[in-house]
Amino acid sequence: MSVLVNESNQPITDQRQLVEYFSGAVKPKAEWRIGCEHEKFAYRLSTLKPVSYDEPNGLRDFLVGMQDNFGWKAVTEGYNIIGLTRVGAAISFEPGGQVELSGAPLGTLHETSAEIDQHMVEINEVAEKLGIGFLGIGFHPTAKREDIKLVPKARYEIQQKHMPAFGSMALDMMLRTCTVQVNLDFSSEADMVKKFRTSLALQPISTALFASSPFTEGEPNGFNSYRMHVWENMDPHRSGPVPFVYEEGFGFERYTDYALNVPMQFIYRNDRYIDCYGQSFRDFMKGKLPALPGQQPTMTDWANHLTTIFPDVRLKKVLEMRGCDAGSNEMLLAMPAYWVGLMYDEASLDAATDLVKEWTAEDKDQLHKAVPRVGFKAVVRGRSVLDIAKDTLHIAQQGLRHRTERLNGGADEARYLNVLFDITESGQNRADQLLMQKFYFHDFNMQKLFNMCRLLPPPDLRENG
Repeated sequence: MSVLVNESNQPITDQRQLVEYFSGAVKPKAEWRIGCEHEKFAYRLSTLKPVSYDEPNGLRDFLVGMQDNFGWKAVTEGYNIIGLTRVGAAISFEPGGQVELSGAPLGTLHETSAEIDQHMVEINEVAEKLGIGFLGIGFHPTAKREDIKLVPKARYEIQQKHMPAFGSMALDMMLRTCTVQVNLDFSSEADMVKKFRTSLALQPISTALFASSPFTEGEPNGFNSYRMHVWENMDPHRSGPVPFVYEEGFGFERYTDYALNVPMQFIYRNDRYIDCYGQSFRDFMKGKLPALPGQQPTMTDWANHLTTIFPDVRLKKVLEMRGCDAGSNEMLLAMPAYWVGLMYDEASLDAATDLVKEWTAEDKDQLHKAVPRVGFKAVVRGRSVLDIAKDTLHIAQQGLRHRTERLNGGADEARYLNVLFDITESGQNRADQLLMQKFYFHDFNMQKLFNMCRLLPPPDLRENG
């Protein structure tokens, strides 16, 4: 959502070009990669308050420090530095100043682990000098909406202006949520369809595994994943269930139809964003867009339009798994490990597909609604989400062990699932653990919660510099 996409500037004159945008992303298995994206809240160490862009020692200074110390290249909008790029990766801000790393496409989870570790080293070295810490959690545990200032990006101003009219919690999504997602490849249209359907059905299971947002404005909010509850109260035109994915004939063309029916938000022309909220991409293709009459879209416009659509699984040139709260370093790595284990091994994908094949549309809908509130206690077809999560973990573990063989005997990637096995063995996800601290320890306070959820480099890297 936070990064402007650049593609071809050739005009789009036929819907087939849009379908080919997806079909052209097909890759042989040997070229599949792992792209991890994760967000975190920046907070003032001395006060626990959110850090704004313009304040002294704020987010602008943080980006400048990253540029000066670690060779990142600045991305600007007007006079403002609003992001950074380096060798296939990017650092950017979500609307409320959440700091996002969009990682480079990597071949193994070991590389992803190294990327996360290096990111934590770099951001903390710069941030600590500014009195800033980072919080790995799904929903801001203390801040009110009015406590958080919008980052100065024109696309966010457009969204802030319009989105609340379509979803009661749109501003909460923009300002007070953090997620982790992984981007995965597909080898054919049929492979994409199978992965999309299976991963979409299993998103509530991953939501329960990674739930970490049980507090709102300093108090328990009654949810395991309040972040997912927020997404349920977003603009229904661009988020929520996408049941057509399970229908016969689903593929690149059907997803293209869906995306064309989602109202537009903006166009980027001549270094500025043009507000076209609610207008039709189909009209744009006919040269009849009110915001830009007589002009037709380019593939860059299409790619950026796709970033304004927010289902739990999103198709672009990759499949994005989007159902998880942000969390600790271990959880940021466990999330891609979980989905790579399920999706990148044929036998494991078959097993995961078999696990959900009997679930009806009603089963999936009830699960999607129940998990944000009750987590592992939700039930589908007589089985608890906790039991299903255990099954998926064993399937993912086997998938990663098979990958180890494919990677010529390298170290076992399945070890990155250990934290999830610990969670399912205890029956308590991160949200449950934080709530237990709140209810059983009289001296628990928000300072302790921030300390528990603060993102730091691994101890060995901290000690070495």
